[in-house]
Amino acid sequence: MDQSADVKKLIREQKRKRLFEKIALYFLISLGALTMLAPFLWMISTSLKMPGDVFSYQKPWWYDWVPTSFVWRNYIQAWNIVPFARFYLNSIFVVSLTTAGQVATSAFAAYAFARLRFPGRDNIFFTYLATMMIPGAVTMIPVFILLQQLGWIDSYKAVILPGIFTAYGTFMLRQFFLTLPKDLEDAAKIDGCGYFGIFWKIVLPLSKPALATLTTFTFMGSWMNFMWPLIVLNSHEKFTLPVGLAYFQSLHHTDWNLLMAGSLMMILPILLLFIFNQRYFVEGIKLSGIKG
Repeated sequence: MDQSADVKKLIREQKRKRLFEKIALYFLISLGALTMLAPFLWMISTSLKMPGDVFSYQKPWWYDWVPTSFVWRNYIQAWNIVPFARFYLNSIFVVSLTTAGQVATSAFAAYAFARLRFPGRDNIFFTYLATMMIPGAVTMIPVFILLQQLGWIDSYKAVILPGIFTAYGTFMLRQFFLTLPKDLEDAAKIDGCGYFGIFWKIVLPLSKPALATLTTFTFMGSWMNFMWPLIVLNSHEKFTLPVGLAYFQSLHHTDWNLLMAGSLMMILPILLLFIFNQRYFVEGIKLSGIKG
């Protein structure tokens, strides 16, 4: 009896220890999540304040996070003061074509490097992969000079075309394509299916997680891109949203409440895309890069 009681006591202590470990782990995760959400919460709070209340030192400390009055007209002013609708349409147009082009070129190149056999395939792939080590600031000036010689400066082509090729997307999809069973391709070849048919009817449908992951990454990067559109675009009617938000900033003054309201409206498509692709996105993160 004493031995059985000691075993039960030991089991209870182990369960209690695991419970405390879980509580501590959840507390640390919640603390980290709150740290990540703090800037976003401040942005929401600032977008609902009056201009003079953003950095008011006469208010209590909690006013930085919870305003006493909610000024919803800041969103209307941010939309009307600058051609926000035009910037939105420009961003949607540029980002849609950039994302579609990058996913398409990466999928074709990844399929060739993963499934096709041709002389120098691996050397070409590793050379293409080595371009990821070159900083974007190094290639920015040569690409700008090339676009200038082509007469594409201050056009949508200058913003879209340089961004539709990526070594990262090719590498990620290639690693995913290598995990697909070859038996499906062999069966398709027996049925008379060619390389493009295998790619279109077998490889792409089975690669939805990887494609959704690349689409999310590409969309986010292109949507938030500020430097390149600022360099190659001169006409205000062609500006994208990140460049257009600079209208709320000047040399001596910044409309923080309007800037935060515009920023919240700008990140809305990213949130919607992530929510829509979340299931595929998480699965693609787990599966890509397993084999190679």
